[in-house]
Amino acid sequence: MARFSSLSLLLAVATVLVAASAAANFYQDFDVTWGDGRGKILNNGDLLTLSLDKASGSGFQSKNEYLFGKIDMQLKLVPGNSAGTVTAYYLSSKGANWDEIDFEFLGNLSGDPYILHTNVFSQGKGNREQQFHLWFDPTADFHTYSILWNPQRIIFSVDGTPIREFKNMESNGIPFPKNQPMRIYSSLWNADDWATRGGLVKTDWSNAPFTASYRGFNANACVWTNGKSSCSATSSTPDSSSAEWLSEEMDTTGQERMKWAQKNYMIYNYCADNKRFPQGIPQECSLS
Repeated sequence: MARFSSLSLLLAVATVLVAASAAANFYQDFDVTWGDGRGKILNNGDLLTLSLDKASGSGFQSKNEYLFGKIDMQLKLVPGNSAGTVTAYYLSSKGANWDEIDFEFLGNLSGDPYILHTNVFSQGKGNREQQFHLWFDPTADFHTYSILWNPQRIIFSVDGTPIREFKNMESNGIPFPKNQPMRIYSSLWNADDWATRGGLVKTDWSNAPFTASYRGFNANACVWTNGKSSCSATSSTPDSSSAEWLSEEMDTTGQERMKWAQKNYMIYNYCADNKRFPQGIPQECSLS
C-alpha cells in the first residue's frame, strides 16, 4: 500500500509539473504591443506570429522585466523574398543610457542567405556588431535562438551552438549590462533603407504580408518586480537550475563550437574593422 501511495504521489507531482509547464505560454508571458492586429497569439498560446505589410509591421514585448537570465525562443523567419525586412528579437532597458542585447535577422532575396546581426549595448553605447550567415535555412523550420546573460558574460547561441561571447570587463573600464532590468522585445518591420545590401535592394510588397513565427519560449531568469529580483538572497530562486546559469560559462566543447561558427559563418566583426576605427579597435577586442 505504501508503495502504491508513493507511486501515486510521484504521478501527481509529475502532473502538476506538466500542467505548470503547459501554462507557460504567450498569453501569460507577452503582450502584442503594436501592429493593429498584425501580431497574433494562436494555438491556445503556443504560437505567436508577426506580420508586415506596406501599411505597418508588428511587435510584442514580455510582461516581465528580467535582470539576468537564460532566454530561449524558437523562430521561423519570413520565407521567400524577404529583402528589406528585419525580424528583431532582443532584450532592452529604457532611458538614454539603456542596455540592450540584440538578435536581428536581415532578410534577403530568394536563394540568398539571411544575415544574423548581433550587438551589445551598455549604458547607451553599442557599435559592437558581429554578423553571421546560418548553417541551415531559417525559414524552413523553427530554430532556437538563445541569450545567456549573467553577471560574468553574455553568450549568443543558435540551436545550442554558441556563436558569440561578450565578457564582463568592467575591471578594465568597459561597461557591462548588469544594473538595468530588461524586457524581451520582438518586431517585424520594413528597413529597406539599409537592411539588404546597404539599402540597394528594396522590399517587394507584392510578396506581402510577410510573416515570422515564434514558439517554445523559455526563461530561466531573475524576474524584476517593484525594485526587487526574484533571485535575491531574501527570496527563493525561480527554479532549481538558476544557480547554474547565474555562473555558467562555456566548456571546452562550447568554445570549440563557437570557434567553428565564427571561422565558417561570421561575415562581419567590428573588432576586425580597422577602417571603421582608425584610432584603434575598441579596448574589449584586444582583451577578449
